[in-house]
Amino acid sequence: MLDTTTLEAATSKLPNIVLILVDDMGYGDPACFNEQSKIATPNIDSLARDGMRFTDAHASGPLCHMSRYGLLTGRYPFRTDVSKWPKHALIRPDQATIATVLKRREFRTAMVGKWHLGFNENGYENALPGGPVDCGFDSFFGIRASTDIPPYFYISGNRAVDPPTDSIEANSSEGWSPIQGEFWREGGIAPGLELDEVLPRFTDEAVSVIQAHDREQPLFLYLAYPAPHTPWLPVEAFRGKSGAGMYGDFVMMVDAQIGRVLKSLDDERMSDDTLVIFTSDNGPVWYAEDVDRFSHDSVGGLRGMKADAWEGGHRMPFVARWPGKVKAGSSCDQTISFVDMLATFAAVAQTELTENEGPDSFSILPLLHGSDEPVRSSLALSSGSKLKTIRSGPWKLILGLGSGGFSKPSKIAAKRGDPLGQLYHLENDPAETTNLYNDMPDKVAELTSMWDAIENNESSRTVLQGTNH
Repeated sequence: MLDTTTLEAATSKLPNIVLILVDDMGYGDPACFNEQSKIATPNIDSLARDGMRFTDAHASGPLCHMSRYGLLTGRYPFRTDVSKWPKHALIRPDQATIATVLKRREFRTAMVGKWHLGFNENGYENALPGGPVDCGFDSFFGIRASTDIPPYFYISGNRAVDPPTDSIEANSSEGWSPIQGEFWREGGIAPGLELDEVLPRFTDEAVSVIQAHDREQPLFLYLAYPAPHTPWLPVEAFRGKSGAGMYGDFVMMVDAQIGRVLKSLDDERMSDDTLVIFTSDNGPVWYAEDVDRFSHDSVGGLRGMKADAWEGGHRMPFVARWPGKVKAGSSCDQTISFVDMLATFAAVAQTELTENEGPDSFSILPLLHGSDEPVRSSLALSSGSKLKTIRSGPWKLILGLGSGGFSKPSKIAAKRGDPLGQLYHLENDPAETTNLYNDMPDKVAELTSMWDAIENNESSRTVLQGTNH
């Protein structure tokens, strides 16, 4: 075991890690992933210019709570009942998270933003156990869930800053679907809280964490913005500035907030010692009529949107910048998942995971260092309506018909002679236009067996023992 002096010397050489997770931004929104984007994203683009783009990166699931659960725990979210989040904490007290693993190496761990993984609620005037500070974070300032899901109030540590004793009426926008625009639900709200101030407030908090950080200790900052998820609330400086309506304007505002965080790293002379990862939690709410109206494809040629089993629901823009470690202007087309972050950060921090920690997590550190060898041989997902999906190489099998999410139809009952599911070759058909299910029964059987093995075993690392991981 390292003595204290040796440990301090070792930890002083470890990088800081800043993980920026935005909310409901599509693969085709940042210009660095879509040359035809109608939205200017200079700060996200700068990360791609100075780092590595991942073109086959996937959320743990195509909805907010599913995505975040897998990201923090390295465990596929279909292995737990994520629907309990409104009243119950989803992460068990004995469960490893990115934060608990990094604390072994003396990281200062801070979270700012949207939690959406539940608290064990017993009245908002009381403590809120089961949240970030009980899952390895030294500090937390944020909100319970999205800024369209009441009650609306800030949380510091494990207590409401001000309980949601006031009320707010529901709101919507003309010219958009019921779940787009300036949409929020009625419910409780803390006195004085303004929904349009939440996004910049979180940037203020993140910058404060960076400015107050002791450089002798590595920092892990998890910044989970609740935007550009609804309500779309761009401030005046961004209104009308994009070519994609109020949504695009709000994405531009999000990009500007990211720029403030990156500037703070520069100002504190931390950029050269920091691994910055940017990504989005799941696909956008952007319909075919929106594409037609604005000539902006938020999923960049993929199929589907938020909650879907199709690629638009879970294939995410993903960028990593790490000066001197990650080649500037590079890209990687290997398949990765949010569940891989736990094993990756453990590797970055030079610590080992136990057999039970991050059971579905595979380190992407070799990819960051320039390797082009696969780090995982499969990827399992579940859609918003629990439609099962399995990837292996270019092949993707969906065990049912329909989108499984927000795109219509969500579910389709197979008729006689119809395929029972969907099989796509994503290298040849990234837009999932040609269903090969009936043409390739052997591939369907192979992938179905792969799904069954993963689902029936608590660890896909165990299932895939001996394969690339």
